Amino acid sequence: MTKTANFIAFDLGAESGRAILGRFDGDKLSLEAVHRFPNGPVRLPTGMYWNVLSLYTEIKHGLARAYADSGSQVTSLGLDTWGVDFALLDRAGHLIGNPHHYRDSRNDGMVEKAFEIVPREEIFEQTGIQFLQLNSLYQLLSMSLHKSPKLEVASSLLMMPDLFNYWLTGRRACEYTDATTSQCFDPRRGTWAYPLLEKLGLPTHIFPAIVQPGTELGHLLPGVADEVGVSRTISVIAPGSHDTASAVAAVPVAEEAENSFAYISSGTWSLVGVETTSPVITPQSLAYNFTNEGGVENTIRLLKNVMGLWLVQECRRTWAQQGQEHSYAELAELAAQAAPFAALVEPDDASFFAPGDMPARIRDFCLRTGQTPPDSKGGFIRCALESLAFKYRWVIEKTEELTGRPVTTVHIVGGGSQNRLLNQFAANATGQPVVAGPVEATAAGNVLMQLLAAGQISSLREGRALVRKSFPVEIYQPEETQAWSEAYQRFLPFMS
Repeated sequence: MTKTANFIAFDLGAESGRAILGRFDGDKLSLEAVHRFPNGPVRLPTGMYWNVLSLYTEIKHGLARAYADSGSQVTSLGLDTWGVDFALLDRAGHLIGNPHHYRDSRNDGMVEKAFEIVPREEIFEQTGIQFLQLNSLYQLLSMSLHKSPKLEVASSLLMMPDLFNYWLTGRRACEYTDATTSQCFDPRRGTWAYPLLEKLGLPTHIFPAIVQPGTELGHLLPGVADEVGVSRTISVIAPGSHDTASAVAAVPVAEEAENSFAYISSGTWSLVGVETTSPVITPQSLAYNFTNEGGVENTIRLLKNVMGLWLVQECRRTWAQQGQEHSYAELAELAAQAAPFAALVEPDDASFFAPGDMPARIRDFCLRTGQTPPDSKGGFIRCALESLAFKYRWVIEKTEELTGRPVTTVHIVGGGSQNRLLNQFAANATGQPVVAGPVEATAAGNVLMQLLAAGQISSLREGRALVRKSFPVEIYQPEETQAWSEAYQRFLPFMS
């Protein structure tokens, strides 16, 4: 009998983080969350930040817990986080201030400022990335235009997962998939977009070497291992360090459907797209504001960032502040009982981006587009979920146009795959079967790259077969497609 190999996946999202122990017995993979911790912005008079020291402390707690639960037998660990945010280090390797949160207001207007210096077409030609004000490029431009002393003394830039890897191993490097989210990277040349950075007046010396997913960064620093009480022999592997890259790696697509599936990594954001072998950087992909992010095993994730369950989360938070607590399950039940297609919104409207009173913003959107706003909690949630499903359809139709490849199956992975109502709506709106699961796709994809690095599997295809064997999925067939197609015509004007 093959001895079970143990791996630790750290998955940090915008709302929470997890330390997950992955066990591989040679046939199946199992995942167990051994430590969970909250994450969220810290608001100060000077802006919105991430509490990275607290997160690092939680990572060490999770490492200790997973190591103990493994029987003190761990091969390696890997860490993934959300994209675009970064930390700056001085020449001695010290952290220069707390990293900003991507929703910080310092980014307001920076996309337009960038276009005053470098044309939109030229930025896209060099980076192939969707224009969002949260991108690292505009965060850096804001610092440069405001003559930030942090930027002036910075010696290196590390994306969020790279910062934690540096503290664990002492190695400064940027993992490929997360680097591509920055809009500072040229996916054709496989290096930083130096000509663009220079034109925008950004310091190019701060961008470190790029490493590929599956790279061994080193072993735990002796001081870290001894503090936590774990073996110094544990390797630190760079998985797909952007959480969406890891999630897509674990999509349980069958080999025969590799060229005809779309994925939705569903959570606070919905990342909707397809997998390609090379970037799609064309006038049409620019017009549709698509993005070409790096994937594992030399793939490209041609996708669009959609606002996702953020609309539901903010509605829930607003009502909680008013003393009306509801679970997500309760909200879904209320939405299921509400009238269909009463009102629709464009999930990516700029008014929905910042934290705040989401029901009021949905109401305002409806009024300025000539619709009757929802008048119940169920109505607001149904409006958000139906609109999301229609946005999924729009994005998938555009990927078919851009690639010339039809989509015949939609895979929804991640925490949002537990939202059964949204899964069914997605099937209804797209007219395609939806395969939902695994929930812990990001952790599974993280562990797959560690298995590749350890020689336990030989390819991404083999890893996806392992996911299919190891985790259950649920299939949703399209229903009431004519009614959904008719309502979709009311949604399309929002996209023009």
